[in-house]
Amino acid sequence: MTENAAPDLPKRGRLMGLDLGTKTIGVAISDGMQYTATPHSTVKRKKFTQDAEQLLKIIADNDVVGIVLGLPLNMDGSEGPRAQSTRAFQRNLSQKTELLIAYWDERLSTSAVTRTMLEADISRTKQAEVVDKLAASYILQGYLDSKR
Repeated sequence: MTENAAPDLPKRGRLMGLDLGTKTIGVAISDGMQYTATPHSTVKRKKFTQDAEQLLKIIADNDVVGIVLGLPLNMDGSEGPRAQSTRAFQRNLSQKTELLIAYWDERLSTSAVTRTMLEADISRTKQAEVVDKLAASYILQGYLDSKR
């Protein structure tokens, strides 16, 4: 997907990965050299303004230089309502920060993370607590690996 490559995020400094859900936003942060993505937190969604405030605080607290936003494409690569909702979120967030926001194809990220947790025998309750931030980490790591 050509859109993944644009815009070019800074090559150094911490990046934030976001897994946008209807009820929560999974957040991951990379190291400054952009080698590894680490799960950070899960933001419970309220109204966009409140969600953005929480994300902007995380950005400031972690010296984030760019954002990677998971784009939920359909399995055939087409865009459905969730992808359109993600693009709307990006447009709104862009009005609140100067940081560049790149999309990353997030197909199968949650299922890959869930499968890994099942293999690790993590309880369903614990899975529900961490799946969003782990999916954000998976998305961000995919972006980081593609840049090497």
